[in-house]
Amino acid sequence: MKKTITTLIAIVALSFSSSTVFAASTKCTVSSVDKGTIILDCGSKSSKFSVGQDVKIKSAKKKAIEGC
Repeated sequence: MKKTITTLIAIVALSFSSSTVFAASTKCTVSSVDKGTIILDCGSKSSKFSVGQDVKIKSAKKKAIEGC
C-alpha cells in the first residue's frame, strides 16, 4: 500500500512539473527608450518571443578593472 501511494504521488508531481513553461532567452540590445517603453533589437532570434509576452531583463555585468 505504501509503495502504491508513493508511486501515485510521484506521478502527480511529474505531471505538474511537466506543464511548466520554459522561457526563451537571448541577448538583445536596447534600440530606444520612450516614456516607459523599451525597444529591443534581438536580430534573427526575435522569433523566440511573441507579442505581449512578459520578459525579464538583466543588465550586463560590469567587469572589474585590474591595476593600480
